[in-house]
Amino acid sequence: MKAITVQVRRPQSLLTFGAVLLTAGLVLGSEPNLATGSGQSGTTAQPPADAAPMQPLKADFESFAPTITNVAPAVVRIVTSVKANRLSDLAGGLEDPVSRYLMGRVAKESAGRVVECGLGSGVIVTEDGYILTNGHLVNGPLEIKVTMQDEREFDAQVIGLDAQTDIAVLKINAHHLPTVPLAESQKVRVGDLVLAIGHPFGVGQTVTHGIVSATDRGGMGIEDYESFIQTDAPINPGNSGGALVDIHGRLIGINTAILSRTGGNLGIGFAVPSDLARRVMTDLVKYGYVVRGYLGVEAQNLTPELAEEFGLKRATGALVGGVVPNGPAERAGLEVGDIITRFDGKPAGDSRQLRLLVAEATPCHTVQVEVLRSGSTRSFRVTIAQSSDYDRLAKADCSYDNHAGLLQGVTIGELNSQLRQQLKVPRYVQGAVVLDVSPYSAAAGAGLRPGDVLQSVDRQEVTNSEEASRLTQNTSHKRMLLRVWSNSGSHFILVD
Repeated sequence: MKAITVQVRRPQSLLTFGAVLLTAGLVLGSEPNLATGSGQSGTTAQPPADAAPMQPLKADFESFAPTITNVAPAVVRIVTSVKANRLSDLAGGLEDPVSRYLMGRVAKESAGRVVECGLGSGVIVTEDGYILTNGHLVNGPLEIKVTMQDEREFDAQVIGLDAQTDIAVLKINAHHLPTVPLAESQKVRVGDLVLAIGHPFGVGQTVTHGIVSATDRGGMGIEDYESFIQTDAPINPGNSGGALVDIHGRLIGINTAILSRTGGNLGIGFAVPSDLARRVMTDLVKYGYVVRGYLGVEAQNLTPELAEEFGLKRATGALVGGVVPNGPAERAGLEVGDIITRFDGKPAGDSRQLRLLVAEATPCHTVQVEVLRSGSTRSFRVTIAQSSDYDRLAKADCSYDNHAGLLQGVTIGELNSQLRQQLKVPRYVQGAVVLDVSPYSAAAGAGLRPGDVLQSVDRQEVTNSEEASRLTQNTSHKRMLLRVWSNSGSHFILVD
């Protein structure tokens, strides 16, 4: 994990190797695309939602003890083990030299043995042993042990994990277990009192309290789908996968990450909302992976400058920078430059919100999508598909060309087959590839980078480097609207 002044860390600790490793931010193994483990076809494991509204504290309130007494037995400790030679591999990926040394030393001295190395928390949500936790805790270990508050220990099986939300579902062979009921997290309000329960630093089960600091927090770069509940309840390494509950003992979130300079609590923690965790769990148990909707657009947030360029008074909505050929959006009539404002009757304030709404949509169902196009509101009926990877390889051949004009300091070239394969540019993307950008140029300041593919200039499509040069050199404007493709998809940038 990169060491920066303020960074997001997953609150995970390592049992065996001492406190110096607690801030290393180690994540066991690499995350898969969707799920591991097998789906449990025919099972109906789905924790019900408790829809009762939050009640204010009574005047004679004195303690959280009754709530904790009910919840604590269902919050478990999770310990994972791997072979020592895997620890050596993981140590090579650590940036902290002390942590790397200790990990490598232990692995060398214990080659071939099974070593206890990971500690986290989990929440029992069904009486027959289904447990919600974080995916990064159980991604690839040799053994997973679950210990309850009464010291009973069980071997756990990974039913499935979803790397895009960092939620995993475990199963232990037991019945009549204590559980934590799930609240409807969409009803959580900023200022609500919350309790965080988990197993930080290996000291034993610990409870902390605070308030909800924010809801629907995203753009953190932690997961692909982010709608976190933020809390100031102290969360530390080892709390990963633990419970964030309301004062009535209902689960509102799974503790996942902290924002910290030191690896310890600084009062900014993030939890995956229970509504999202419930949906992920239902799919993992039923299918072994998460079913998500697919719209077929590449959307971006609107900046004030882009909003002005598209004739908007407010930077609200998701700007369509690319439309996948023959995808649901294109078949329904959506176009590049459309601004999606509502999806299935719900507001899409930015690209993150749109992404979450689309993911929650049911494949094969038709939804209403409202867009702004040339200052007018239009409505389209789109039949949602199921999310899947698409073909990223294609062919093209040509030569390079230097570029001047308003893109001074930018070198562009033809998108030949070698570059297309190296950059993993999808077959449907056409244009000129950016080979170099001067760090002091206006284009660099606007966000243009080497490896980007220039698709249009001032809304005119580009098919090769010669067209790109002509369009940018002949423009009479002092600023230029470019549509480019990069690893994050197609999007607009404004060069001023």
